[in-house]
Amino acid sequence: MKKSTLLCVLFFILFGSVTNNRILCQETIANNMVLINGGTFYMGSPNNDSVSTRGEIRHQVTISSFYMSKYQVTQTEYERVMGANPSSFIGANLPVEQVSWYDAIEYCNRLSQIEGLTPVYTINKSVRDSNNMNDNDALKWVVTWDRNANGYRLPTEAEWEYACRAGTNTPFNTGNNITTNQANYNGNYPYGRNAKGVARGRTTDVGSFRPNRWGLFDMHGNVWEWCWDWEGPYSDQPQIDPSGAVSSRGRIYRGGSWGNRGDYIRSANRGTSNPTTKSEAVGFRIVRSN
Repeated sequence: MKKSTLLCVLFFILFGSVTNNRILCQETIANNMVLINGGTFYMGSPNNDSVSTRGEIRHQVTISSFYMSKYQVTQTEYERVMGANPSSFIGANLPVEQVSWYDAIEYCNRLSQIEGLTPVYTINKSVRDSNNMNDNDALKWVVTWDRNANGYRLPTEAEWEYACRAGTNTPFNTGNNITTNQANYNGNYPYGRNAKGVARGRTTDVGSFRPNRWGLFDMHGNVWEWCWDWEGPYSDQPQIDPSGAVSSRGRIYRGGSWGNRGDYIRSANRGTSNPTTKSEAVGFRIVRSN
C-alpha cells in the first residue's frame, strides 16, 4: 500500500466521519483525474452529422493540456464536500443531480479549499451580474475565474467537446452511432434510423459503460454536465482556449442525459439553461488546469 493511501486509511480509522468541512483523501481525488494532453481539433458538427444545428458551426480550436475527472461527480463525493445530497435518484455511486450551475461552482471552490489548493472562482453574491441577461435568474451572482489558480473548476465548452471526442470526428466518440449498451439515454429515440434500445428512465452508476479512448466515462448521456461558458454563437475562425460569450441568458451544459434521445447526446450537441436550473437530468464533472 502506498504511504499516502495508508495515511488516509489511518486518518479515517482514528477520526471516522467528520463534519461538512471533513478532510478528503487527496490521492483518491487525484486518482480519478485524467491528463488530457492539449491539441487542435475541429469543434462543432462534422459534415456527416445529419442532425446538426446552426449553432454547431465547425471551426478549428486549439486546447491547452488540463486534467479532467474520469467520472461525473458522484453523490458520495458531493455530500462529502457540501454536506448534503440534493439528488432525486439516490445512490452512492450515482451522479449527483439537482445541482445548479452555482452549486457546481461552489463545489469546485470548496473542494479546492479542502485540498489546500487555490480556489479558481471569486463569487460575489452582494451585487448582480450585469452580464447575466436572464430575467428568471433570481441570484445573478458575479463569478470571476482566476486562470492562474490551481484549484478545481468546470470545463469550458471547448475543453469538454475536445475531451469527449478523444480524437474522433464522428457524431459520437463511439463512431457514427451509439447504442444503449454504450451509454445511458432514451433508447426509444435512437440516432438516425438505428435500432431502438432500452429506456432506463433514470441515472446509472458512473462508469457503467466503457470509457472513451482517453479514459473518460459517461461523456455521452447519464446526466448533462455544466460547463463554464455563457451560451453564444461560435466564431468560424480558429480559436485558442475559448471560454464562451461575455454575456447571455444561459450557461452551457453538455453530453445529454438518461432522458434524451440519441441526437441530444452527440459530441457536438449544445444545451443551455438558466444558471439556477436544478434538474434530475443535470450534474457536472470537474477539471484542473495543468
